[in-house]
Amino acid sequence: MNNSTPTGVYANGNDNKKFKGDRPPCSPSRVLHLRKIPSDVTEAEVISLGLPFGKVTNLLMLKGKSQAFLEMASEEAAVTMVNYYTPVTPHLRSQPVFIQYSNHRELKTDNLPNQARAQAALQAVSAVPSGSLALPGAPTNEGTILSGQSPVLRIIIENLFYPVTLEVLHQIFSKFGTVLKIITFTKNNQFQALLQYADPVNAHYAKMALDGQNIYNACCTLRIDFSKLTSLNVKYNNDKSRDFTRLDLPTGDGQPSLEPPMAAAFGAPGIISSPYAGAAGFAPAIGFHQATGLSVPAVPGALGPLTITSSAVTGRMAIPGAGALPGNSVLLVTNLNPDLITPHGLFILFGVYGDVHRVKIMFNKKENALVQMADASQAQLAMNHLSGQRLYGKVLRATLSKHQAVQLPREGQEDQGLTKDFSNSPLHRFKKPGSKNFQNIFPPSATLHLSNIPPSVTVDDLKNLFTEAGCSVKAFKFFQKDRKMALIQLGSVEEAIQALIELHNHDLGENHHLRVSFSKSTI
Repeated sequence: MNNSTPTGVYANGNDNKKFKGDRPPCSPSRVLHLRKIPSDVTEAEVISLGLPFGKVTNLLMLKGKSQAFLEMASEEAAVTMVNYYTPVTPHLRSQPVFIQYSNHRELKTDNLPNQARAQAALQAVSAVPSGSLALPGAPTNEGTILSGQSPVLRIIIENLFYPVTLEVLHQIFSKFGTVLKIITFTKNNQFQALLQYADPVNAHYAKMALDGQNIYNACCTLRIDFSKLTSLNVKYNNDKSRDFTRLDLPTGDGQPSLEPPMAAAFGAPGIISSPYAGAAGFAPAIGFHQATGLSVPAVPGALGPLTITSSAVTGRMAIPGAGALPGNSVLLVTNLNPDLITPHGLFILFGVYGDVHRVKIMFNKKENALVQMADASQAQLAMNHLSGQRLYGKVLRATLSKHQAVQLPREGQEDQGLTKDFSNSPLHRFKKPGSKNFQNIFPPSATLHLSNIPPSVTVDDLKNLFTEAGCSVKAFKFFQKDRKMALIQLGSVEEAIQALIELHNHDLGENHHLRVSFSKSTI
């Protein structure tokens, strides 16, 4: 739907002339057209949508049409705002609001009736210049001017008994204003993040409210400081870094998410290691009691209390109302080797990080597949650990799918056995709540942990088994205390991934099926 041109509003340089295609409807302008605005919304609420991105210089409300025009001080601010709100639809009074560039270059509202309230609202906002708000709870004698403060927070997460994803951080910190960019990394065996707000004021509120709080009950404690960096340079949008204003960035091929000089600024390793490399990335072995994690004090711009609860049954997180992104348990897996991949192979591999219910290899494009996990946290874990790994000579990519479930083929529908339901498989590793497997989830590694080995099977038997599967065995040792378990080191991580797919549940005789996992140890 294109803009309706309000009478008496002039587009600069085209006074009184209605646009009939002089410019394409979507070329950037500092004037934004908002649609579907609830009738009871105030001027201040509409202005608040634009504030995180820069100064709002004018506003025109068309209440009868549920529309408004918002003028930003610069085109750059308007572009950032549209880019931010394109994937995350803004809401006013729980109603979705739609934003697009207007055909107007500026708003001229001097001669229009009913503009007094809009002007008063704009004046009230500009009386408090951005970046120098007097904050509740801040002692007045410290001079509450935030002018020199960075909009970038450095976040360290202590007691990481449960993986914290970039999405979870975005969800928590968005309560305090517009989050523009996030970079996550591991340093000194601690999971850390840099997070950039649109405004230092938002950063100040977030630090005040969240520093020292636990994300989940009794674990994942936030330690928050202001960063020395004043802005972040994100090169890739993936599970380790994201620029919410630039949806066009590549995912990168396991490359560092940071420019080298930035990495030096806070001593991160050149290649950002997996966020779980230094901390056990597993769900708690004991289910937490139903708990409302953080309860955030009311601050201007906060969107109510943050409650991330963990379900008591399995100790996995359930984020209420988190929308499609963190709530989806279906993964889209791309860049597979169509000649070698099977539904069973994907079931075994993704089953290392959660219980796989269904797998569908695409009938027309066999290098793509959908993998449905038992829940969203397992999907996230599998995505974090497997995306970017090599399998059958190709770098596998995993992202959250837009599908909520994998559909089984209808009776008589041609499928070539590419869709499989594994929900009742005996091979699920995480069916039992509190299972030891929750504590033994590690990134893919060249060393595999073997268990359930019968007494009659020798070192040579096992070495031959892996050699016949096409692996080069570099080292092997049985556990001293328990000969039912062993470690085997192979030539590469890719070999180990392929060996796990091929040999997990391999029948060793005497009613023993070999169990294979990735190990955190080396021989």
